[in-house]
Parts: sequence; C-alpha cells; structure tokens
Amino acid sequence: MVEHIEFLVEEPSMEVALRQFLPRIIGGTSFAIYPHQCKEDLLNSLSNRLRGYSSWIPQGYRIVVVVDGDDDDCRELKDKLEEAARNAGLVTRSQSGRQVYQVVNRIAVEELEAWFFGDWDAVLRAFPAVSPNVPNKQRYRDSDGISGGTWEALERVLIRAGYFKTGLRKIEAARSIAQHMDPAINRSRSFQVFRDVLVEMTT
Repeated sequence: MVEHIEFLVEEPSMEVALRQFLPRIIGGTSFAIYPHQCKEDLLNSLSNRLRGYSSWIPQGYRIVVVVDGDDDDCRELKDKLEEAARNAGLVTRSQSGRQVYQVVNRIAVEELEAWFFGDWDAVLRAFPAVSPNVPNKQRYRDSDGISGGTWEALERVLIRAGYFKTGLRKIEAARSIAQHMDPAINRSRSFQVFRDVLVEMTT
C-alpha cells in the first residue's frame, strides 16, 4: 500500500479543491500538494522536478501529476507527461506493466471546473440560488464535453444566479464547491479515472 502521495498541479484552485476532497478518497494516507503558476509553468518545470524525485523517492511514495486538458490533444499531452517521467528514470503507471510505478499522470478534461459540473449537488450546496436543472441541459449533460471552456461556463451559470458579478473568483469557488463534493458519485469521466487510481493505490 502507498504511504504518501505527492501531487503536482498547475494552479492554486486545483490545490484548494484537492485539499477539500482528497481525504474522502485516500483516507488517512499522507499527501502534499505543489501548485504552479499555470499549466505552462508546470510543464516547463516537470522534467527537472521529476529528476529531483528520482534521486530520493522512497518505495512507498507515489507522484501524481494533474493538468487541465484545455484545448490540447489529450493523447499528445499525456505523451508529453509520460516522456518527462521516462527521461527522469521514473516508471509511470501507464508504462509499468507488472512493475512497481512511481508516477501517475492524470488530465482534467477539459478543466477542473468540469469536475464541479460532474457533482452538481455540491455546486447547489455551495451556491443554493443556482438552478438544479443545469446538468439536464444538453450543453452541460457531459461535464467533460462542455464546449467553450468549463470555467467560463461555470462563471456564466453562477453570475446568472447572482454570484460573482464581477467575474468568477476561481479559488473561492473551488473551495466552496469542493468541500461538498462526494467523489463516489461524480459523473465526470476524467474525475472517475483520477479517483479510481487513488483508490487503487490506497486500499
């Protein structure tokens, strides 16, 4: 069983969200989260960061890299993450076969906010004036397939309900929603893939 997980994420809003709901997934497993300034910052520093880990990482540790898909080709993005680990001499879960692995790469499709659309009950508990019917609308039915940017979509929904009239404050919204999230019921496929590998590691 994994003793400790190091999370590398691209921005503070993801860090804030993870701190709220990770204990509901991994129980008492210890973890640390390292946010970057943006996706580009994470990708540019990833190779060096992983090479640093390769010199000391204990057998019971795992590294989980989480980035937004945005408009990137997810396969190409995943290949870039896998290559960074391979060049650092670390084995990823995707490459491991039956070997022990050190790194797991996961992509939030298209962005963190898609995970919020995947648990609309959590959004309603954080922002009660929001319409409960949003997930039933065609454009929001597939939380990972919302076009035009999921954070922009969430911003529109929240502003329409009377919140964040001067624009979405992403860290505040992430903290408010994530504290109510139930990882077991999230409808976002990319969230489910993220959740399931953490459960696999820690049970």
